[in-house]
Amino acid sequence: MADIDSLMPLIKHFMPFAQERMGFKEPPRLFLKGDTDNASDPLGRTAFYDPAERAVTVYITSRHPKDILRSISHELVHHTQNCNGDFSDAGEMGEGYAQSNPHMREMERQAYEMGNMCFRDWEDTIKQTIYHEHLNKGDYTMSTKDWKNKEMKSLL
Repeated sequence: MADIDSLMPLIKHFMPFAQERMGFKEPPRLFLKGDTDNASDPLGRTAFYDPAERAVTVYITSRHPKDILRSISHELVHHTQNCNGDFSDAGEMGEGYAQSNPHMREMERQAYEMGNMCFRDWEDTIKQTIYHEHLNKGDYTMSTKDWKNKEMKSLL
């Protein structure tokens, strides 16, 4: 289960990577939501994107940090699609939209593929770094700047 103190440094490190990879100019608003009722539902919500508000909401109760980050990555693809105008003529987005609306089905496919690959690429870039070792020790206070400086020193 993720706690905010361990999750926030990961999100802060992942967001710039995702922004550069996906190409959106302005990051969306991000809301982390605790919801025990949703967490107890085996088919409960994991996350959603609100195109009108340019906001991502992610449910975090009883979820592994990697799963939360994957959800964020998926929703960031939807944010990118929205920024690119792909939601302009999206049509119906009610219940079952991913099965009944061909355009939205394709956008979901893109979000699963691009979101998962972006997360995986980010994860692979930090697994063998001092930043990852630092997180494994349970110290979540290392800044990205400190990590980069220590990583550069170790490479030199």
